[in-house]
Amino acid sequence: MTPLADDLRQQKRALRREMQARRRAMTDVERTEASAGLLEVIRGSEPWRQAGQILLFAPLPDEPDIFPLLEEALAAGRRLALPRFSPSQGVYEVAEVQVLERDLYPGAFGIREPRPECPLFPSKHLDFTLLPGVAFASDGFRLGRGKGYYDRLLPGLGGGFCGVAMDWQVLPSVPAGSHDKAVNWIATPTRWITVRRVLQE
Repeated sequence: MTPLADDLRQQKRALRREMQARRRAMTDVERTEASAGLLEVIRGSEPWRQAGQILLFAPLPDEPDIFPLLEEALAAGRRLALPRFSPSQGVYEVAEVQVLERDLYPGAFGIREPRPECPLFPSKHLDFTLLPGVAFASDGFRLGRGKGYYDRLLPGLGGGFCGVAMDWQVLPSVPAGSHDKAVNWIATPTRWITVRRVLQE
């Protein structure tokens, strides 16, 4: 590893620790209230309203609770997909779900994901993707949990990408390397941010 790459890794590690401490400091009431505001911001956005084929995620307990959007997407007749870990490939793939109670189960890393029998979704046909992150920068770059799974998944997806964050998770900048991918928008409990930059292909 080069000194520059090692320095970037150390910067990311330090920021993850700082963000983790802030997540732990949030009370359940604060997270519930913030999640409700976030849902309203997403529902009011044009990309969400226009999307017919959507990739969402099942949130972890310390992430904003977007689970109601999964239910709403299916109720509205949209096609819904979630990431599913492929142990044989060591990467996430995109699989379609139709009935949440039937199709989701605790998969890799304890995260709810589509069951193995759920069919793969043609990811290039997606209109809109919501994705979590540890922190986001105003230029759209995202700091993940450190495994790089979303960075490897995003290049194969169609449509636009929207990061989901608490207001304090949006920073002026985050450490980013050449392999890190940016989002088109960031949704928080109080605002919808359109990233003003030329995004990477």
